[in-house]
Amino acid sequence: MAARLLTARFCSGLKPVPGKQIAYPDTQVRGLELRVCGDGRKAWSLRYRNREGQQKRLALGAFPAVDLVDARTAALLHLGKVAGGGDPVVERKREVEEARARALVTFDSLAEAYLEACERGEWQPKGKPQRPRTVADSRACQRRYVTPVIGKLPVSEIRRTTVRQLLRDMVARGIEAQTKRTHAFIRQVFAWAIAEFDDEVVKFNPAVGFSPIGRVKARGRVYSDDELRRLWNGLNAPESLTLEGKTGPLKIGMSRQMAIVVQLVAVTLQRKAEVAGMHERELDLVARTWLVPGSRTKNGWPQLVPLSRLALDLIEEAKRLRREIEDEAGAQASNAPRLVFPARADLNACVRGDSISHAMGKVIPALGLKNLTVHDLRRTGSTALTSERLRVTPFIRSKVLGHRTDAGGGASVSMLHYDANEYVSDKRDALDRWARLLGEIVGDGGPGRAANENMLPEPERTSSRNDNSKG
Repeated sequence: MAARLLTARFCSGLKPVPGKQIAYPDTQVRGLELRVCGDGRKAWSLRYRNREGQQKRLALGAFPAVDLVDARTAALLHLGKVAGGGDPVVERKREVEEARARALVTFDSLAEAYLEACERGEWQPKGKPQRPRTVADSRACQRRYVTPVIGKLPVSEIRRTTVRQLLRDMVARGIEAQTKRTHAFIRQVFAWAIAEFDDEVVKFNPAVGFSPIGRVKARGRVYSDDELRRLWNGLNAPESLTLEGKTGPLKIGMSRQMAIVVQLVAVTLQRKAEVAGMHERELDLVARTWLVPGSRTKNGWPQLVPLSRLALDLIEEAKRLRREIEDEAGAQASNAPRLVFPARADLNACVRGDSISHAMGKVIPALGLKNLTVHDLRRTGSTALTSERLRVTPFIRSKVLGHRTDAGGGASVSMLHYDANEYVSDKRDALDRWARLLGEIVGDGGPGRAANENMLPEPERTSSRNDNSKG
């Protein structure tokens, strides 16, 4: 559009052209223009060339919030800076970054900015975006181990001694495996801040320059039959479990909903987070299968899990409990697929894995048990599958657990890229065998009736043939 002397009346009367953006330059102040978008928005901008001859455009605000007089005043001010060798676009960008840096004064605020960058895919230190599960694990680590200790500290006050002490305290509390993850999380947050803001926010990474704290040992703990029985029966009525407090018995705070998640971990041998995030759209109750999408598995591959009768009963009980939770929240009845284990505070979110682990940390001592976790149930079932009690092949055991393969070298390449079988029949046979054995172990501890009443007939010995079609 040809330049003209803009007036307030002319600017107010400009009409948008659908699908187009038209600029109306001003002859009184060179470079000033009013841009009218197709949706009716109007905004001022200033076009200029910096000292290097690069053409730039600086936004001056929306019209009529910024009127013609104010727009001309601002334009003349910035043109004066350009005449003195300045670059208003660069200066504004610097001001925005400095304001953002000033806002990141505590570790929690810095960590939140880091996690948002990971979620947007902007921070890719390994050349690929972090998976949603990885970000969720980082948030859980921050919430449980970092925020209570250094979350509110100004980042300028966090030193190596601060980080080392946090990690040493975790080791002293017996949580060495999470110590390694916590160390990595703090290190990554500071590495991102240094890369993002140079030295404007932090000048060095306080999580590097010292040896790892604690040693991560592979756990080998499995439940004995007696421990399984006591745990199962306790989970059937978690509201009755108490721990002795200073003023008397205290409720442990585990709901039956959480308890079912733990029982399903034991029955299906899948990971706690995968069970807790179960959605109805993943279930085929007619075919008795549960398809965990790759976005929710540890290795990123979909996992087809055959469901035993015991697993189906637990899922049905969980759905009944969900309806009660929805009724309490006043949610409208819906036939649309929903989460099987929704959080009471937010029906669109599942129960948190760390909340389940926290509750289990009270259930175990309340039952008189020691040194046991939810994940140990997965190891217990895995050990039972390949034992003389069930005699499942290690290969099928790996398929049940969702491991890609136990083979290495060329065999591993073949399995990963040239074998699309899900081995559904063999996995179903293995999990049915395990459900029968589990039912026999826990006796009358099944959901609503004796656990072994619902088991399928004794199956044939698990075949080592790999002739199953893709599930």
